[in-house]
This record gives sequence, structure tokens and C-alpha cells, in this order.
Amino acid sequence: MNDWAEFRHFLYLVTILEKGGFRPAAESLHTSQPNLTVQARQFQQYASVNLYRKAKDGRIYPTETGLAFIPLARSVLEARDEVIAAIIAIERGEIDAIRLGSSPLADHELFRLLCSMHKELMPGCSVRRSHGDTTQLAEALLAGELDAALVTLPLKHTDLCVRDLRQDRLVVCMRRDSPLAEKAAVEVSDLQDNLTILYHPNRHPEAHARLMELLHGAGLQIEEYSSASHPTEMQALVKDGYGVALIREGMPLDEVLTTRRILGVDWTVDMAVAYHRERHPKTIPILVRKLRKIAQPTSAFPRKPPQSSTGNSESGIRSASQTPVQLQLLR
Repeated sequence: MNDWAEFRHFLYLVTILEKGGFRPAAESLHTSQPNLTVQARQFQQYASVNLYRKAKDGRIYPTETGLAFIPLARSVLEARDEVIAAIIAIERGEIDAIRLGSSPLADHELFRLLCSMHKELMPGCSVRRSHGDTTQLAEALLAGELDAALVTLPLKHTDLCVRDLRQDRLVVCMRRDSPLAEKAAVEVSDLQDNLTILYHPNRHPEAHARLMELLHGAGLQIEEYSSASHPTEMQALVKDGYGVALIREGMPLDEVLTTRRILGVDWTVDMAVAYHRERHPKTIPILVRKLRKIAQPTSAFPRKPPQSSTGNSESGIRSASQTPVQLQLLR
């Protein structure tokens, strides 16, 4: 194991790299320059890495490994602070109940896992669950009526911390006896005049607008459609023959339904945990960090690099060989 590595090593080295030298780093950390030199040398020797190169003028320039080390070290230090804050809050009895919410478009298994993780962390703490659309959950978080919520994106608010969890592929849901079901995968053009079931635009206006933008960018014109306010309603409409719908790959299906991937695009649904930046139980960041490690896509689909702030990610239609585009809501 790496028992030789201590938190001070990460703090010292990230400060050296960010300040660009030992002297400014020593001044910032209120320690001696020789101490920093010894600690930095020992860490690199034990880990067998080179984090920086020193120029003739004495300036420190991060290597490729050093550039990667900076955000990784910051993550280690953030985890340390989150753990300390959590145990202090628990010791003071500040967390006697936790209120968790989930969007109907999010993965229910992830929500159950989130709830059970907190119960495992604090067995004596009651977990109160609620459900609502992303917009409703965000309002509840801002009003202090919820502590954290599993949502589907986009969600943008400066007072909310939105931590990405997972990215799942969007697929076409259809009846098994549909002519499209005879294909191993469908073309984008197959959706024209067949994609006639959408999640109700009023339930998440930003997501609906983004969906229409993506469909238009792929050359599709969706003029008339049936709308549903819940994923089960979408499946019911497909089952009753009202058309096909876009859903998250891997979600449970009615036995008369099936799904097909869409050739040429990789549209996805992004799930995240949101909580108030200032007013949140100190156990929430711990749970989110753990959940991000174990939350895996429902299929062999790469998860995008995590973001830790507002989730204001840009999206666009790209080919299947490129980075997946984030549709960010439909399920």
C-alpha cells in the first residue's frame, strides 16, 4: 500500500505546481523552502513519478503527469475536508433525518442505492423519500424542503451543486411486432413520422428544448406528438400503438416492447445528484463521491469525465465514433 503518502504531500505539491516555484509555495503554506524540497523529492521518489521540471530561472513547470496530479490532489484534499465535516456534524447530532428526492426519469435503482448508502452510514437516521420532476426538485432544494435529489439534466442554478453521476445511451422503444423491430439498429431517418411520443414539455422545458434542437440537427421534424408525464405512460403509449419513444437504455420494459439503438448518433441521458451549495447535510458529499465510483452505465458505454459544479455542459450531434452527445433528460 501507499501508507507513506500523507495529506501534506498532496497539499505541498499541488501548491508548488500552482505557484510555479518553491519560494512562493513556502510563503503561501507558511513553511520553509527546504522542507518543501525534501517532501516533494520524497513523494516523487516513492511514487516513481516526475511531477515537474525546473527551468534555469528557477521556475517550476508541471510535466504531463504533474498537470494531471493537480486536480487529482485537489480531489484528495476535498475528500479529506468532506469526511472531517461529516464526522463533526454527526458528533454534534446535526443530522437526525435526511430528505432525498428523485426524478421519475432517473434510474430508480440508483435512487434506492443512494438511500441505502445513507442508511448504512447512519443507521439511526431516518430517510424520507419524495419524487418530482427536476424543476420541482430544484425548487424544493432551494427552499430547504429537500437535502439532495437524483435528477436528470440539464439543471442550472448558481446556488445548487450538481454532481454528474452517469451517462446512459438513449434508445428507441417500440413494439416487438413493429417493422422497425426487424432491424438490428435503426437509422435516424426511421424516426421521422414514427417518433410521436415525447415526455411532456412542461415537465422539464429545458430538456424538451434541447431534445427538439438535437432532433432538428439530425434532420428530423417533429410537429405532432403524444405526450406523457411519466416513463410508464410513455411505454403505455408505445404499447397502444401511438408510435415510438426515446428511453434510457436498460430500463425495465413491458413484455410486448423492445428497444433498438440509433445508428450514427450517441444521444445520452445524464443523471446527477443535486444539493444546495451552502445548506446541505455534511454526509451528502460523502455519499455522492461514493455513488460516483460505483454508478456504472447500464451498457458498455463510457461515462463522461465528472463535473463538480453546475452541470452546464455543452452538447451537439456527433457521429457514433466520437464523444457521445448529452441529451440530458429523456428516459
